[in-house]
This record gives sequence, C-alpha cells and structure tokens, in this order.
Amino acid sequence: MCKKSLFLAYFVLVLGLVLASAAKADLIGWWRFDGDFLDSSGLGNDGIPEGNPTFVEGYIGSGLELDGDDFVVIDAVGDDFTDTDITLSAWVKTNASGADWFSCNTGSRGNQVRLCIEGGKFGFDTDSEHALSTTTVSDGEWHLLTFVRTGNTGYTYVDGVMENSYEPANNNTGDFVPTDLWSIGQEWDSGGPSGHLAGIVDDVRIYDRALLEAEVLVIMEGGEGYPYAMGPDPADGSFINDTWVSMNWRPGDFAASHDVYFGENFDDVSNATPSSPEFQRNQTTREFLVGFPGFPYPDGLVPGTTYYWRIDEVNDADPNSPWRGDVWSFSVPPKTAYNPDPADGAEFVDPNAVTLSWTPGFGAKLHTVYFGDDFDAVNTATGGAPVGLKTYSPGPLELAKVYYWRVDEFDAVAWYKGDVWSFTTPGAVGNAQPAFGSADVQMNVIPSWTAADSAASHELYFGTDEETVRNADTSSPEYVGSKALGAESHDPGLLEPDATYYWRVDEVDAQGNTSKGPLWIFTTGGFLLVDDFESYTDDEVAGEAIWQTWIDGFGIADNGAQAGNLMPPYAEQTIVHGGSQSMPLFYVNEAGVTNSEAAMTLTAPRDWTQAGVTELSLWFRGSSANAADPLYVAVSNSAGAPGVVAHDDAAAAASGRWTQWRVPLQAFADQGINLTDVDKIAIGLGSKGGAAAGGSGTMYIDDIRLYQP
Repeated sequence: MCKKSLFLAYFVLVLGLVLASAAKADLIGWWRFDGDFLDSSGLGNDGIPEGNPTFVEGYIGSGLELDGDDFVVIDAVGDDFTDTDITLSAWVKTNASGADWFSCNTGSRGNQVRLCIEGGKFGFDTDSEHALSTTTVSDGEWHLLTFVRTGNTGYTYVDGVMENSYEPANNNTGDFVPTDLWSIGQEWDSGGPSGHLAGIVDDVRIYDRALLEAEVLVIMEGGEGYPYAMGPDPADGSFINDTWVSMNWRPGDFAASHDVYFGENFDDVSNATPSSPEFQRNQTTREFLVGFPGFPYPDGLVPGTTYYWRIDEVNDADPNSPWRGDVWSFSVPPKTAYNPDPADGAEFVDPNAVTLSWTPGFGAKLHTVYFGDDFDAVNTATGGAPVGLKTYSPGPLELAKVYYWRVDEFDAVAWYKGDVWSFTTPGAVGNAQPAFGSADVQMNVIPSWTAADSAASHELYFGTDEETVRNADTSSPEYVGSKALGAESHDPGLLEPDATYYWRVDEVDAQGNTSKGPLWIFTTGGFLLVDDFESYTDDEVAGEAIWQTWIDGFGIADNGAQAGNLMPPYAEQTIVHGGSQSMPLFYVNEAGVTNSEAAMTLTAPRDWTQAGVTELSLWFRGSSANAADPLYVAVSNSAGAPGVVAHDDAAAAASGRWTQWRVPLQAFADQGINLTDVDKIAIGLGSKGGAAAGGSGTMYIDDIRLYQP
C-alpha cells in the first residue's frame, strides 16, 4: 500500500473514532416533588415513597418533607447508567447535623455512593466521610447540594460553588448495575434503612455524566438547560504534541448547529463575526479538524504557536441565538525546551536538593545543559555534551545566590538554542511584587521586594527593554538610584497600559560588595486598581483585617452591613473572581433598617480622570437565596453628597454567577462628583439604591478597577 493510501486510511480511522465518541449522556432522573413522585426526565424512573413523606412548600413549587423515618426508593434509575461518571443534585433544607440524604448501595448493602451531612457539613462517603464542605448546611436554610464524580475523584458543591474534592483510596468507581439500591433520604445497611434525613428535599436530579461548574450554576438558578458550548477538547490551555488536532466540545442544550472560529490571535478570534477570516463554517457536527490537507492549516500546525478557537451555538428558532462561546486555546510545543523545574524566577530553592528538569521541545531527541551563576556565560556557552536524560543535577549550591541555566534541544535534524532560566537560593533578594511574569498588572502599581540577608542597601533598575535593564549599571538611564535598607519599594509613577516592564535589584552589603539580582518582569493592563482584596490578612492588631478598611454597619443603627466574615479568615478565600480573596458583604435590611453598605476611604487612586479612565468596574456574585434588594455603588468627595448608581437589574443580588458591572464615571460627574479628587467608594444594598428594600443575604465583591475606554 502506498504512503498516501496509508495516510487516508489512518485519517478515516481517527475521524471515525472521534465521531463515535460524540454520544451525549443526559439527565436520567428528575424528581420535582410537585405533589407527586414522578420522574420528569422522561425515562419513567418514578419514585416510590416509604413511610409517610408529605408535600410542603419547597424551594421551587412544593417539596418533600421527610420526618426522620421516611424515604423515597428510586431503584429504577439504575437501568439507565452508561458511565461511572455521575452528578447528583438536590435542594435540601434541614437542621440535622448528621444524616444521609442520598445513597446508592450494592445488593449486599455496601456503599456505591452515599451523600451525607456530617457535623453540619455536606460530604460524600465511599470509604468514610470525605470532601466535607466549608459551608454549614444544617442551618435550616435552603442549600443546593451537588456531588460530581469524574473518574475516581468526587467533588462537593454547595450553592453552585465547588468547596472540596477527594479521591478515595479504595478506587470505588465500579459500574452501576440494575441490582443497586437507590434512595432519597436514607441509606441501606445490613440492618435495613438507616441514617434518615429529617428535613425537606426538592428538585432532585441525577445525570449520567460529570457536570461542569457552569452547568451546576444553571441548576442553582432553576434553569433546565445550558445554552453555551462547553468541555473543550483539547482542554483550554493544553499542549498538543502533534501538528494536527481534532477539536470537539460538548454542545449547548439548545444548539441546532455551531459556528466555528479559529485563529492565532486571541482578540481576532474573540471579536470575530461570520464575515471575519477566523470564521471557518457553520456545522451540525461537534468536531472540527485542523492541520490536515483539505482542512484549515493544510500544511500542519506550527510548533511554538498558540491557537485560539471559539464555538457559538446556533438555533434559528430561538430569539436568543446565537450564544457566544468562550475563547479557548491550545499550543503546539516549541522546538526548544520548556516548562522548567525549578520554574523560571523561582525563589528559595533548596541548594542541597536541586534537580533540574524540563519538558523536551517538539521532537527533541537529545539535550545539552548549561549551568552557572553568570547570565552572560550561560547565554553564550557552546560545545556542551548532549545527553538523553531530561534531568540534570548540578550538585550542592550556595545560599543567597542567583543561578542560571539553559537547555538546547536536538531533534535529529538541527539544534535549537533554549531560553536562559534563573532561580535563587534562600537568602537572596526576592519576593518581587508584582510576582515574576505577572500579567494584567494595574498601571498604578508600586513594585516591592524583600531584601537579601546580607543587604545593607539596594541599587534599583527599571525600564522597558529586557537586555538594557539586564546589563545596566549605575551610569545607565535605567538606574533609579540607591535605596536604603527598609525602603524596599519604588513608585515609578503611572505606567503605560499594555506594556512590559523589567526591573532588577542589586544588593550591596556592609563592605560595599554588590550582588547582581535576577531580572524580574511584569506586564500592565489598561486599568487602575481600586481594590482587589488580596492585601488583607487576619492581623487586626496590624490593622490589616478587611473590615478595618471597608467600614460597615458595626455600631451604626441604620446600617445593616457586615464587611468580612465574623471570624477569621475575614476575607473570603473560596468564592473568588480573581486572585485568592474577595470581600463577603452581608446585608440585613430588617427590623427598621432599610440600607446596608460598606465604604472605603481612598488613599489612591483619588484622581479618577488620570490615564484617560472612563469606567468603574467591579465583579459581584450573589445567590438565589438572597433578598432582591437593589445593589448600588456610591462615590463621594470629602464634602458634599455622594453620587449613587444602582444596578440596572433590580434582582442582581440573586445572581449566583460572577457578574461584571461597569459604571460610566460620567454618571457620578453628572451628580456633582469631582472625579479628580474622589475620597470614598461605598458598595451597598437597600433603599439608597432607589427602591424599597427588606431582606437579607450575602454578596461577594472582587476586582474593583478603573478602566480606559
């Protein structure tokens, strides 16, 4: 057989396998408990009540109250499983600190899956209670409890937020079989029913696949479908070790066809329309091939290139169509080595336990390693011995040093010179802020660092050209000047948007000896930072607690707000939009209180006209359990009334998704606010937002910024 025939046969085989994998798992059990035990999935898996459960007011319509010896048998669902991946979800309202609200037991009464409340927390049991939630769910309030298992790992979600995960040691992911015992409100053990739940359950669902977080949020908001494409394969941000790829995805629930966009530039793909070059075609299948003759990029994908793609879901019969998808990406590895360990810019590396490793470049067969404490020597070195290993041990190293290393790759055709990477050992200058390689840094950043152990003073260099800053000395324009010990920060003024900056701190010891520091790098975005909530700690003695900056309603009779958690950690560290922390904002507009707000007095930025910024942006997330009190933001000068803007959606507080809110600064200027000297910003819920209020809830606030147009 000729090579061309072999190629075509292989292509047909691969494409056939891809198409065969397109079967879609679905909802196989759905018990609404709206006055009956019927299954709304369409598969006829109706429940059978045991004991005397009663229908009461539920979360959606009516729900099912279990008094501690009732349960519902749903064994029929066991016939409909095609996979061991599973999602179980229900709204639960209980005061019970320990109970079983869902179980699948084998015929011998062993646990396949047991969903429990243990110590007031939600978790799952295969070999014991594990992956317990951080949220207490035995508080007599409604909570959406969701369990997702993919492979051998289980995940627990509370109110749409993934709070924990666990991989059982016993690898309990056997196939579900028709003889399994399924029930709501208890679990079977050798003595019969046990662990009964006392509480109310509603909208119980079983899916024969692992839902994504976005789909869990759809359940959270009472929806019956997710319209967007999801589950990209290749996974977003992954590497593909080939010059062709078959892309596929999980279709949105309402899609009749798919608009496919593909290209090499994020912005071009993100902004593309059907008239753009990045638009490939509309198709009814959910696979798309690139890098083969007859397809886009017929000469193959290029090593070292990142590709971007987007799927818009289309249904001409739905007025909401098309549903614009996220932009996903994958990369073909470069010919050079990448993914170094220690990572480029790593700090505090143990000098007695260093083993360098890396991911070989595309097609690499041999590697040559260069290592030393001088950048120029490592960068220009040649003639090293090639090796087949992907690791290198330099032996014991010194403390308080900067080390450099480079790996050149050979693919049996040519050598490819690698980048020079660096790391430091304990005692060296470090802890650069922004961190090495940071992107989307505010234009008003003030870089800082931690002094070396031997430092008596510092010599600082700063600029926009990598090699110039790397090679600069005290006579160079990039030399900022000497900094005293204890003054480990630098205000460079307002930086340019979307620009890359390089900086270096050389340490001078008490004898006048200078140790050249590593080169640090960050890239700015087009915004000024107001607050990202990352700097707060639990050290209230030092004044670093979030509620010491965001002043709430504590001790104020007509303000029902609480900024931050009552006990440490004061900042929220699970439900975050960006970084590792957000601000929880609790509001209680009851008992005569009609407004709740938290306010921060600004030190910087106070000039909300600099750099041409025109919009205030913040991200918020609420819950469907929140009272729909109006959300607002207010800014003020040191004297005069504040300017207040309420969110257009009166029920914004009930949204369980992170939502960006962008407010034109002109809206504040129109109310008399002097934008060149803003003194305070406040975020609140209640009558100050221009509508009647009366209720309580919890909001999360993150990433407050001022954006350029």
